[in-house]
Amino acid sequence: MLLVPRQLLRAGMTGNVPYYGGRLTPAQAYAASHPPAPPPPAPPPPSPAAAPAPDPLVALRHLFDTGVITAEEYEDLRSRVGR
Repeated sequence: MLLVPRQLLRAGMTGNVPYYGGRLTPAQAYAASHPPAPPPPAPPPPSPAAAPAPDPLVALRHLFDTGVITAEEYEDLRSRVGR
């Protein structure tokens, strides 16, 4: 059985870390008493680009061509669009 001195046992269990006794350097003391400034707020997200508005006359023509509206309705709605 190998007998190890008590100091070697302590150093082996805790590691070989020097003891500073809670002393801080001036830079550490300043940093502890002056927290950094908060980061600037994030910029707002970019607004999505607006889709181009469809031409109402093209939409009316499509409705007329597919038979959804009659010729009289087409002429009435076309006059309301006012181009």
